[in-house]
Amino acid sequence: MTWKPHVTVAAVVEAEGRFLMVEEVIKERRVYNQPAGHLEDGEDLIQAVIRETLEESAWTVEPRALSGIYRWKHEASGTTYLRFAFICQALQEHADRVLDPDIERCLWMSREELARMPGNLRSPLVLRSIDDYLNGHSYPLALIHEVDLA
Repeated sequence: MTWKPHVTVAAVVEAEGRFLMVEEVIKERRVYNQPAGHLEDGEDLIQAVIRETLEESAWTVEPRALSGIYRWKHEASGTTYLRFAFICQALQEHADRVLDPDIERCLWMSREELARMPGNLRSPLVLRSIDDYLNGHSYPLALIHEVDLA
């Protein structure tokens, strides 16, 4: 069997001290995460974070910077994730848009609210991404290169 990490993207969206989060039920457990998901074949990382954020939260966002790249291995499943966290600006909410079926709702939460519920975060990457953002980790999108060698 070939080892293959799951490439994911996440949107760190802050407004007035609160962060855009999604609530979902995973294996009968209510968890919170940034709008996030898997990179799909044929799309670039920036397209992926825009798409995932719209599908999961009904918000159109503009990625402004990269706040971090994280490798994390889920202890129970053994799955390794390679997560690209983007600092995004919220542009427009599409209140009539139906959210992905896995999403219960989207909401805005403070870092303090999230820190009080570590057992209800989708992964340790949720709070780490927010903390890195709050600590000024911001890297230009020009770090990302799409290379077509064909």
